Amino acid sequence: MYRRILGPIDDSEKENWKILTNKEIHASVKIPTIVETLRLNRLRCFGHVQRMEENIIFKKVLYMNLETTRLRGRPRKRWQDEARKDGRIVGGRVWKDRVYNRKEWRKLLRTARNCRLLHMPME
Repeated sequence: MYRRILGPIDDSEKENWKILTNKEIHASVKIPTIVETLRLNRLRCFGHVQRMEENIIFKKVLYMNLETTRLRGRPRKRWQDEARKDGRIVGGRVWKDRVYNRKEWRKLLRTARNCRLLHMPME
């Protein structure tokens, strides 16, 4: 969408039109990438589930430990592990304590979004 809006750029050195790369588009528009959006939504959801009562099914499932054997090879990524990793990026070591204070949690997520703490540079 942004590629079409911004259109090609006149490259005077080579005397032709240049199509913008994804890096250039994201640098000029300054919108959150899909990865950033997913990470922020994951943290928002994690905070919501953490504040639930202990007997709610969502919280039980989040901390459920299945007694099964894993398949061979690299362990699959779990939602909870990714949420922990994102939480450490955003709030350091005390991020889990901030989950229970709703105003502080929102402030932390807003800061992460505005300062682009969860930004993964495109390669």
